[in-house]
Amino acid sequence: MTETRAERRRAELVDRLIEVFLDRGFAGVGVAELAAALRCSKSTLYAVAASREQIIVTVVRAFFRRATERVEAAVDASAEPREGVGAYLRAISAEFAAASPAFFADLDAFPPTREIYKRNILVAARRVQALVREAAPGADAEFVGAVAGQVMESIHRGEIKAQTGLDDSAAYAALAALIVARTTA
Repeated sequence: MTETRAERRRAELVDRLIEVFLDRGFAGVGVAELAAALRCSKSTLYAVAASREQIIVTVVRAFFRRATERVEAAVDASAEPREGVGAYLRAISAEFAAASPAFFADLDAFPPTREIYKRNILVAARRVQALVREAAPGADAEFVGAVAGQVMESIHRGEIKAQTGLDDSAAYAALAALIVARTTA
Protein backbone atom coordinates (compact mmCIF):
# COMPACT_ATOMS: atom_id res chain seq x y z
CA MET A 1 0.00 0.00 0.00
CA THR A 2 1.43 3.35 -1.04
CA GLU A 3 1.27 6.23 1.38
CA THR A 4 -0.32 9.37 -0.05
CA ARG A 5 1.31 12.78 0.06
CA ALA A 6 -1.25 13.90 2.68
CA GLU A 7 -0.48 10.86 4.87
CA ARG A 8 3.26 11.53 4.63
CA ARG A 9 2.70 15.19 5.52
CA ARG A 10 0.52 14.25 8.49
CA ALA A 11 3.15 11.74 9.73
CA GLU A 12 5.86 14.39 9.36
CA LEU A 13 3.78 16.88 11.35
CA VAL A 14 3.18 14.32 14.10
CA ASP A 15 6.92 13.57 14.29
CA ARG A 16 7.71 17.27 14.56
CA LEU A 17 4.97 17.75 17.17
CA ILE A 18 6.44 14.90 19.20
CA GLU A 19 9.71 16.80 19.34
CA VAL A 20 7.94 20.01 20.41
CA PHE A 21 5.96 18.18 23.10
CA LEU A 22 9.04 16.38 24.44
CA ASP A 23 10.87 19.69 24.65
CA ARG A 24 8.14 22.01 25.97
CA GLY A 25 5.29 19.85 27.13
CA PHE A 26 1.87 20.54 25.69
CA ALA A 27 -0.46 21.92 28.36
CA GLY A 28 0.41 25.56 27.88
CA VAL A 29 0.90 25.45 24.13
CA GLY A 30 -1.94 26.52 21.86
CA VAL A 31 -2.52 25.56 18.26
CA ALA A 32 -1.28 28.97 17.05
CA GLU A 33 1.98 28.53 18.96
CA LEU A 34 2.39 24.98 17.61
CA ALA A 35 1.77 26.24 14.08
CA ALA A 36 4.40 28.93 14.58
CA ALA A 37 6.91 26.39 15.94
CA LEU A 38 6.33 24.11 12.96
CA ARG A 39 6.10 27.01 10.49
CA CYS A 40 2.76 25.92 9.16
CA SER A 41 -0.81 27.12 9.35
CA LYS A 42 -3.30 26.18 12.05
CA SER A 43 -5.42 24.51 9.39
CA THR A 44 -2.43 22.33 8.50
CA LEU A 45 -2.26 21.22 12.13
CA TYR A 46 -5.95 20.43 12.10
CA ALA A 47 -5.12 17.83 9.45
CA VAL A 48 -3.52 15.89 12.33
CA ALA A 49 -6.76 15.96 14.35
CA ALA A 50 -9.90 18.04 14.64
CA SER A 51 -9.18 19.82 17.95
CA ARG A 52 -6.27 20.81 20.15
CA GLU A 53 -7.11 18.04 22.61
CA GLN A 54 -7.30 15.45 19.83
CA ILE A 55 -3.98 16.69 18.44
CA ILE A 56 -2.42 16.16 21.87
CA VAL A 57 -3.83 12.64 22.20
CA THR A 58 -2.80 11.75 18.65
CA VAL A 59 0.75 12.98 19.21
CA VAL A 60 1.15 11.29 22.60
CA ARG A 61 -0.14 7.99 21.18
CA ALA A 62 2.28 8.33 18.28
CA PHE A 63 5.15 9.00 20.70
CA PHE A 64 4.39 5.83 22.67
CA ARG A 65 3.87 3.77 19.51
CA ARG A 66 7.24 4.96 18.13
CA ALA A 67 8.92 4.40 21.48
CA THR A 68 7.46 0.90 21.76
CA GLU A 69 8.75 -0.01 18.30
CA ARG A 70 12.25 1.18 19.16
CA VAL A 71 12.22 -0.51 22.56
CA GLU A 72 11.14 -3.82 21.04
CA ALA A 73 13.84 -3.48 18.37
CA ALA A 74 16.42 -3.10 21.15
CA VAL A 75 15.15 -6.30 22.81
CA ASP A 76 15.22 -8.15 19.49
CA ALA A 77 18.84 -7.06 19.00
CA SER A 78 19.77 -8.53 22.38
CA ALA A 79 21.16 -12.05 21.89
CA GLU A 80 21.23 -13.09 25.55
CA PRO A 81 17.80 -13.61 27.19
CA ARG A 82 19.07 -12.20 30.50
CA GLU A 83 20.21 -9.10 28.72
CA GLY A 84 16.74 -8.70 27.21
CA VAL A 85 15.27 -7.26 30.41
CA GLY A 86 18.09 -4.76 30.74
CA ALA A 87 17.94 -3.92 27.04
CA TYR A 88 14.19 -3.33 27.34
CA LEU A 89 14.36 -0.99 30.32
CA ARG A 90 17.48 0.82 29.08
CA ALA A 91 15.68 1.38 25.77
CA ILE A 92 12.73 2.89 27.66
CA SER A 93 15.25 5.08 29.45
CA ALA A 94 16.71 6.18 26.11
CA GLU A 95 13.26 6.97 24.70
CA PHE A 96 12.41 9.13 27.71
CA ALA A 97 15.81 10.87 27.80
CA ALA A 98 14.63 13.62 25.45
CA ALA A 99 11.43 14.24 27.40
CA SER A 100 11.38 17.37 29.53
CA PRO A 101 9.90 17.52 33.03
CA ALA A 102 7.12 19.63 31.46
CA PHE A 103 6.22 16.74 29.14
CA PHE A 104 5.87 14.31 32.05
CA ALA A 105 3.95 16.84 34.15
CA ASP A 106 1.57 17.44 31.26
CA LEU A 107 1.13 13.69 30.67
CA ASP A 108 0.01 13.36 34.26
CA ALA A 109 -2.18 16.47 34.34
CA PHE A 110 -4.26 15.70 31.24
CA PRO A 111 -6.54 12.68 31.92
CA PRO A 112 -6.49 11.22 28.36
CA THR A 113 -2.67 11.25 28.21
CA ARG A 114 -2.38 10.03 31.79
CA GLU A 115 -4.44 6.99 30.72
CA ILE A 116 -2.23 6.42 27.67
CA TYR A 117 0.87 6.49 29.90
CA LYS A 118 -0.70 4.20 32.50
CA ARG A 119 -1.72 1.72 29.80
CA ASN A 120 1.85 1.75 28.48
CA ILE A 121 3.21 1.16 31.98
CA LEU A 122 0.92 -1.86 32.35
CA VAL A 123 2.07 -3.23 29.00
CA ALA A 124 5.70 -2.61 30.01
CA ALA A 125 5.23 -4.41 33.34
CA ARG A 126 3.77 -7.43 31.52
CA ARG A 127 6.64 -7.34 29.03
CA VAL A 128 9.14 -7.31 31.92
CA GLN A 129 7.38 -10.36 33.36
CA ALA A 130 7.68 -12.21 30.05
CA LEU A 131 11.35 -11.26 29.67
CA VAL A 132 12.14 -12.35 33.24
CA ARG A 133 10.32 -15.67 32.65
CA GLU A 134 12.49 -16.24 29.58
CA ALA A 135 15.75 -15.09 31.19
CA ALA A 136 15.40 -16.74 34.59
CA PRO A 137 12.73 -19.45 34.60
CA GLY A 138 13.11 -19.98 38.38
CA ALA A 139 12.61 -16.32 39.21
CA ASP A 140 9.25 -14.98 40.34
CA ALA A 141 8.45 -13.14 37.12
CA GLU A 142 5.04 -11.96 38.35
CA PHE A 143 6.62 -10.32 41.39
CA VAL A 144 9.43 -8.73 39.38
CA GLY A 145 6.94 -7.45 36.80
CA ALA A 146 4.65 -6.08 39.52
CA VAL A 147 7.58 -4.33 41.20
CA ALA A 148 8.71 -2.94 37.84
CA GLY A 149 5.20 -1.62 37.23
CA GLN A 150 5.05 0.00 40.68
CA VAL A 151 8.46 1.61 40.19
CA MET A 152 7.41 2.84 36.74
CA GLU A 153 4.29 4.39 38.30
CA SER A 154 6.48 6.03 40.97
CA ILE A 155 8.78 7.33 38.27
CA HIS A 156 5.77 8.73 36.42
CA ARG A 157 4.38 10.42 39.52
CA GLY A 158 7.76 12.05 40.24
CA GLU A 159 8.24 10.19 43.51
CA ILE A 160 11.51 8.56 42.46
CA LYS A 161 12.94 11.92 41.40
CA ALA A 162 11.83 13.52 44.67
CA GLN A 163 13.42 10.75 46.72
CA THR A 164 16.57 10.13 44.68
CA GLY A 165 17.11 13.09 42.36
CA LEU A 166 17.10 10.73 39.35
CA ASP A 167 15.22 12.00 36.31
CA ASP A 168 12.85 9.59 34.57
CA SER A 169 15.44 8.35 32.10
CA ALA A 170 18.05 7.69 34.80
CA ALA A 171 15.45 6.00 37.00
CA TYR A 172 14.56 3.57 34.19
CA ALA A 173 18.27 2.83 33.73
CA ALA A 174 18.61 2.14 37.47
CA LEU A 175 15.54 -0.11 37.37
CA ALA A 176 17.12 -2.00 34.48
CA ALA A 177 20.32 -2.55 36.47
CA LEU A 178 18.35 -3.76 39.48
CA ILE A 179 16.25 -6.26 37.53
CA VAL A 180 19.21 -7.53 35.52
CA ALA A 181 21.07 -8.11 38.79
CA ARG A 182 18.03 -10.01 40.11
CA THR A 183 17.80 -12.26 37.05
CA THR A 184 21.52 -13.07 37.16
CA ALA A 185 21.55 -13.84 40.90
